[in-house]
Amino acid sequence: MDTSETALARFATEIAIPTDADAAYGALQALTEAVVGVKLFTVMTVDMAAGLARRAYTSDPRSYPATGTKPIQRNDWFDIVHIERRPFVANTIEDIAKVFPDYELIDSLGCQSVVNLPVILGGELAATVNMLHETDHYTPERVAAIVRHLTIPAQLCVSVARG
Repeated sequence: MDTSETALARFATEIAIPTDADAAYGALQALTEAVVGVKLFTVMTVDMAAGLARRAYTSDPRSYPATGTKPIQRNDWFDIVHIERRPFVANTIEDIAKVFPDYELIDSLGCQSVVNLPVILGGELAATVNMLHETDHYTPERVAAIVRHLTIPAQLCVSVARG
């Protein structure tokens, strides 16, 4: 993995030139890979009025197409991400299975840990940045690095994607 400063400098260059949401989210994916590592990377936008989350970006369009939507479920994940506005972290497939019905697909992709980083804009949850990797990958140190180095870039990318 890159040093955070090098990765952030590269992100700053890349985010200055995107002409669409995919380019912005691609820059965020590259930054995430450099800072903490990721096997599967997605961004879900949130429409609380409709009760839906929509996949706006994916690193695996075959398994998780960017056209996918899913209903927002009010569970422990919802409380942590939507109400408390802090990252949801699960480091085993068993913990993922408690909140994500697609846990078998997640596991089949070699992913058994997840961090969902909330993106807050205008005082509201606008999106989540979802990072998945092997079991126990997202240690407390990596989660701290995610919050420290990816929160503002994620807000910028969602803002760029909104137009």
